[in-house]
Amino acid sequence: MYETIQFIHSYWAFLVVAMLAIASITSIIGWLSGKEYGAVNFRISLFTLIVSHIQLLIGIILYFTTPYFKMWGEVGMGGVMKDATLRLYNVEHPLMMIIAIALITIGYSKHKKKLTSTPKFKILAIFYTLALIVLLSRIPWNAWLS
Repeated sequence: MYETIQFIHSYWAFLVVAMLAIASITSIIGWLSGKEYGAVNFRISLFTLIVSHIQLLIGIILYFTTPYFKMWGEVGMGGVMKDATLRLYNVEHPLMMIIAIALITIGYSKHKKKLTSTPKFKILAIFYTLALIVLLSRIPWNAWLS
């Protein structure tokens, strides 16, 4: 079961990164160029929100089925924090991904309350770009690309 969930989590991550990058870029372009916020922009931001939340759910399932999770009981908090790999998989990656998804959710919620295009794009550009930076900072690249 672990291998299947890890496979899904790894490949769904490509979709999340792609959608978040597209949403960030289109929001920045819309904000800086003064474009009109339309249905396509709404769908991109909504789809980004949806795929990121699905990834979160897959990640939560993976977190509790991974062999790394068992290390909390075997080596304790001190042992996990001393080992860079265990710290990445048990603390840093989950925490930063939750922060990234919180930024996406906050940005999406705040942009819906704006009435004109420029503020909508501005909110999405700021929050989605911050989420992209946070997300890219804690992807385990060596495991993801192998």
